[in-house]
Amino acid sequence: MRIIDALIGELEQEAKTTARVLERVPQAHLAWKPHPKSYSLGQLALHVAGVPGTVAALAAQDTPSSPGFAQREAASTRELLPALEASVAKVREHLGSFDDARMTATWRLMAGEREVMAMPRVAFVRAVMLNHWYHHRGQLLVYLRLLDVPVPSVYGPTADEQNAFA
Repeated sequence: MRIIDALIGELEQEAKTTARVLERVPQAHLAWKPHPKSYSLGQLALHVAGVPGTVAALAAQDTPSSPGFAQREAASTRELLPALEASVAKVREHLGSFDDARMTATWRLMAGEREVMAMPRVAFVRAVMLNHWYHHRGQLLVYLRLLDVPVPSVYGPTADEQNAFA
């Protein structure tokens, strides 16, 4: 099995869980923020939906320039699941054909002539496409809890879904 096949397999499994979380996002609270410095619920939910594809597009380049980043807010919860599906499809499109040599080659992020980051591409994909994604999904679960929205099972039962594994 190629390295990328294992990563895409994990991504696809986690995308099912992420979809369950995104399905709980309430339309009425998209502009809500737990703190003035925080993303709004709509920004965070759309970020969670789009992280894999955005990172894959960056990872597909050998030495991309540091991208500017402004997170837009979802206008409607109806756009969240299609955004997630498109994001997962972008991963397959951008990285699906990569062999192990390409995955283990050094990937560099540049800011002009300055190297910001350098690591094997597989490490970047693991750290930023997956671990970063899980981090933000966890944040989204906290937002849901703070809004008193029932929290779905992710890796085990929650206070709202005690029988998730019964």
